[in-house]
Amino acid sequence: MLHLDIQLQRGTFRRHVQLAEQARVVALTGASGAGKSSVLHAIAGLVKPQQGRIEVDGRVLFDRARGIDLPPHRRQVGYVFQDARLFPHLDVAANLRYGRHRRGVGQRFGFDEVVDLLGIAPLLARPTRNLSGGEAQRVAIGRALLSQPALLLLDEPLSALDPARRGELIPYLLRLREEARLPMLYVSHQPEEVRQLAQVVHALT
Repeated sequence: MLHLDIQLQRGTFRRHVQLAEQARVVALTGASGAGKSSVLHAIAGLVKPQQGRIEVDGRVLFDRARGIDLPPHRRQVGYVFQDARLFPHLDVAANLRYGRHRRGVGQRFGFDEVVDLLGIAPLLARPTRNLSGGEAQRVAIGRALLSQPALLLLDEPLSALDPARRGELIPYLLRLREEARLPMLYVSHQPEEVRQLAQVVHALT
């Protein structure tokens, strides 16, 4: 599902990363500064590798040798950051619908299905400023799913939450893994999160 062999360089930072996995949920772990977020940024098209190739489910997103470098909006990659990054001037429903219909991409995830999957129906009319951290992250995940991604990137989505809110969100991530059957690359420093969610773990050292 996910194949990459890339050389990353940002300033004095250099990292060669190879990954070839068929597992549905792959975790990236490692110390701060090991390059975990840089790998996600490269897949999403936010950072350009010096060399290499990125392929998702048979579709080439980047190949330096062949001159392929799809822009972010054409990569079909959903990205969930540490903070939810919701639009404060829109309510939950409008945040979910933002970018919902991506031209030329089949609708794999419907609005009602995503709302049900993440348990956010009671939140739809609420302003985003009235959401808890866990609720905001569920909305952010829903918005990413409604962009119809072929791959979901999650960059420490629980790191800003207290232990109680983390415990609330993990069952939804498990449900996403089992029901959505969408390839996910999950970055975390927390061994317990990785143990519960990931099928394969790659450590960057």
